[in-house]
Parts: sequence; structure tokens; C-alpha cells
Amino acid sequence: MEGNRAHVVVVGAGISGLAAAWYLRQGARERVKVTVLEGSPRIGGKLYASEVAGVSVDAGAEAMLARRPEGKELAKAVGLGDDLVLPGTTRSAVYSRGAVRYLPKGQVMGVPADLAELAKSGIISPGGLLRVPLDQVLPATLVRTDVSVAAYIRARMGAEVVDRLVEPLLGGVYAGRADMLSLEATMPRVAAIARSERSLLNAARHLVEETPKNQGPVFTTLRSGLGGLPEAVAKASEADIRTGVTARELHRTETGWRLVTGPVPRPEVVEADAVILATPGPATSRLLKTEAPKAADELARIQYASMAVVTLAYPVDAFPEPPGTSGYLVPPVEGRPVKAVTFSSVKWPHLSKDLVILRCSIGRVGEEHLLQRDDVELVALATAEMADVMGVRGLPIDSRVTRWGGGLPQYNVGHLDRVARVRAAVAVQPGLAVCGAAYDGIGIPACIATARTAAARILDHLSLRAE
Repeated sequence: MEGNRAHVVVVGAGISGLAAAWYLRQGARERVKVTVLEGSPRIGGKLYASEVAGVSVDAGAEAMLARRPEGKELAKAVGLGDDLVLPGTTRSAVYSRGAVRYLPKGQVMGVPADLAELAKSGIISPGGLLRVPLDQVLPATLVRTDVSVAAYIRARMGAEVVDRLVEPLLGGVYAGRADMLSLEATMPRVAAIARSERSLLNAARHLVEETPKNQGPVFTTLRSGLGGLPEAVAKASEADIRTGVTARELHRTETGWRLVTGPVPRPEVVEADAVILATPGPATSRLLKTEAPKAADELARIQYASMAVVTLAYPVDAFPEPPGTSGYLVPPVEGRPVKAVTFSSVKWPHLSKDLVILRCSIGRVGEEHLLQRDDVELVALATAEMADVMGVRGLPIDSRVTRWGGGLPQYNVGHLDRVARVRAAVAVQPGLAVCGAAYDGIGIPACIATARTAAARILDHLSLRAE
């Protein structure tokens, strides 16, 4: 304790750590001092923006779910409510069988609910289309334990639905593979169907019919870019934020916790009454290896995918015709290096009227060799993609390459049980909590939700929850 104030240290200044600091401040007001330690030179983690062709463009996450409240609520609470904007178009597509094709209406994370719309899309072949309705006559594939997304959906609807619809949608979120990703963790609505329903097609149709028609766009962003959210949250938290400080060890003491930071030859010690670890799985695992070895072992087993985002800016007239979608996804079966393209200035028209600004994502699990190329080669891959698929003429007037090494946790089969075991091992340690993308979802609202839960746990431990 420092005077009458408890000292809480948050390790990690991504959006999860910063949100945790803000929730601590809201819950305890002046009765808690919060210190945030960040190993890198800047805050924000994967929320980061920089200029391309004179326009500030997000280099990491560029959208957050609008239909889940945590992200919007936090933005409003820290003074950015008027900065929230909705997309100019929500229509997206898949590159399949030689062309960019609109996603069919009536689908749940790629699982079709309307055969006529699926046929109209042209995404899967006539043979693949004939396989889908067999789902309605095949014996039940009831799932009693967690299985991969591919195993269940392939059994019900065939390989093409997995390869050309589900795989690119999941790859766009996790940069993972459907034959490894957990059905329970990544597609919970479909998993619920798998436990009780015989026909996936009929059940998906019911899910679509039950979805309110007036929910509005799925995504939102900030006019200034999501890269501006961390700074606003950090300021509102009033926390002492220290960048360039890596926490190397965590130890339990008689009165709380001790963190060892700084270089090995000149270690520095930070004492705390409570600690929140808001770091990626590998870093959290290293910090927990002494005091919570079971949690450390489980976190070490979470695989992470690496990727790069290549941002390009073109004159409008470089495109034979303006892009008609917010972007397109590319199934691995197509064998192309680019896995997704977002036409940022189409999706978010406030960015630019004079330029087409777009982002190409490169790299998914198993494609690390692509990321061994230098920046010039990655830009060449992206420009070749635009020339081949969109008929773009000439070179971009500006480009930027952002690499996210080990950036995306993989929610592989058994993920939810693994997270439960981590939390059980952490729960027996008083004054310790974890949060971040490794647990309940990699989107911004999901990360913020874990931060709120972690902060509440710490405030309860310290008995500092505001009345």
C-alpha cells in the first residue's frame, strides 16, 4: 500500500491492459494507484495508425464489432463517442474459382442457410452445391466434445463449403485453419446446433430468420482510426504508464507481488498489492511459471500466427472501375499469397475521396515462409494481386508494410477447456488476474470484456469496489 492507496500493476499496454487500468480507476477512484508496464516503445499493441500517402490509416485492427457493446461504450466513455463512424458499405466477397464473388445472403460464418443464394454466388462448384442438401438426409452428426470446425461442417455439407466459404472467413479473423480451430470457441452458435440438431442447413436457416433485421452494420471504427483509442483510454485512466519496461519475473510476497523488470545486469523491482497480466500467451506463461505453473503450461500451448499487412494507395483512375465491395477474402485452396483485401477507402469513405487506399493481409498458420520475404517483395506480392484480380494499372503512389509476428492466438480444439484451466490456476492466487486476446475472443470488444472482468476481480480482492 502507498499511503491509503493500493498499488496495482498492469503488465501490457495493449487495449486490454489499458482498459483494465481504466476500469480500475472507475471502480476505485482515488483509492488505487495504477502502474502500466509496457515492454515496447509505444502503447496500443495492435491498435496503431500511421500515414500512407498523407492519410492516417490503421496498421493493425481497423474495425470493431458494432453489435457488441464493450468497444463502443469504452470509446464513448473516454470522449470519442462523436468520432464513431459506420462503414460506407458492408458488402464483402470471396475470391473463388477465378473471380471475386459476393458472399451469399443468409449465411452464418460461411455456413449457408439459403441454397438459392449459395448457387447464385457461384463460390462453390455445381458438384459442391449438390452435396450441401445431403445434410438434410444424412444421419445426425451429434457433437459431444469439442471438434474442429472443418470436421463437423465437412461431415454435414461437404468439403467445398469448408474450403471456399468457412475457411476464408475464419482465416480472415484468426489467420488459422478450419481443420485445427475449435468449433466451440470460434463458432459457438454452430456448436450449439451440433449438440442437438440433425440438419445444419435447417438450423442455420433458423438462426438467420431469428436474427433481427434492423441490427445495423456489423462493424464500426473511429474517424481518426482505431489507433487513436489507446491514447484516449490511457489518458482517461490516469495511470502511470511506463514504456520500454519489460517485466521479466513475477513473485508472490507476504503482502502482495514483486515484479522484476529492466535488463538482467541491472534489475529493478516493482512492488504491488495486485497484478493484472494483459500480455500475449507466451509472455504471460513466462511470468506465471513460478507462481502458477499449471497456468503457464497451458498458456504455452496456445499457438500464435504471424501475418503482415501491406497498405497501398492508388489514384482512383488506376482501377478500371471502382471496387464494389468493402473487400474480399481468399481461401487457402486458391494458393494465393494474399489471404484478404480490404478496400479501406470504400469501407470507410471518410479516409479519402481522391485515392483508393487498401490493405492486403499476407500470412496464416503454415505460411510463415511468405513472411521471410523483405518489405519490397511483400509490396510486390500485394501489387501483383491487385493487377491480377482487380485489373489495377500502374504502381501505388505509396505503400506501408506492417508485420505482426506472433500476433494472433489460435483457438484450436480444446481452447475453452484450456482457458478454464488457466483461470482456475490463477484464481487461487490472491490479487492476480489475466486478460487479453488469448482467452475469450480476439476482437476489441472481447478483449475489453476480459479487462473489465480482471479489474473487477482485483477490486474485489482489495475491497476497493466503489459503492
